[in-house]
Amino acid sequence: MEDPGFWLHRMVLQHNGIEPIPVPVDDDGLDVAALADSGCDDGAGHSGPPIADRCGAVGCAAHRAGAMGKGGARGHRGRLRRRIPLQPCARRCAGGYRADRVVYVGSTSKTPAPGLRIGWMVFPANLVGPVALSKGLADTGSSVMDQIAFAKLLTTGRFDRHLRQMRRRYLLRRNALLRALARYLPEATVLGAAAGVHLTVRFPDGFPIGELVDRAARMRVRVEPLAPCYAESGSAPPGLMLGYANLTESQIVRGVCALARAAG
Repeated sequence: MEDPGFWLHRMVLQHNGIEPIPVPVDDDGLDVAALADSGCDDGAGHSGPPIADRCGAVGCAAHRAGAMGKGGARGHRGRLRRRIPLQPCARRCAGGYRADRVVYVGSTSKTPAPGLRIGWMVFPANLVGPVALSKGLADTGSSVMDQIAFAKLLTTGRFDRHLRQMRRRYLLRRNALLRALARYLPEATVLGAAAGVHLTVRFPDGFPIGELVDRAARMRVRVEPLAPCYAESGSAPPGLMLGYANLTESQIVRGVCALARAAG
């Protein structure tokens, strides 16, 4: 699993008795060479979406295809997300990559709303039956009405219109956050401006990030430190993840102003 990576994914694996082997990331995402040297010769490789490493790397299709190729050569089951066609990647991968070892996962959490708990998984044919059985035993099924409503959004074209509208809104909010950070927290370095709906903000080495998080919380500003995203939290640089998806531009500016006061 990527290190840093989404802390919740790590918790889910650990809850199910799996201790993931951390693999570092570089500017393009999962470090393919480090994956090959990880010693995980017969296991599962978890590759999250471009925003999942939380360190600002956007990731690229060629890099991910390389990771899939390494996994296929060693017998890994790859997990790939976010608009990278599986079969074309499989054909490009070296090392005897097997297309029947990839599971494509997606959800509605970053499009309509996090509260719409709908997701999907695209499996090789030999895994459909066992996974469908496990899903049924886990929760006896998902909300039918939610699925019907979402299907209606898709078939009427409203979902595409919603995405176009939200892209414009997110761009304005991201730019407002970038401007506010440059003005009120100039000592911070911003990463990941092109990935997801959050920014990664790094502070100088030695900065007391825990104190900043606590002071901001007392000012009713909730921010998340980078530490939980690292397999060894002590190795995390001082930094924050700042989400902007559900905030207005004025709220973003007020929040950054509060952060600046807390940092001072």
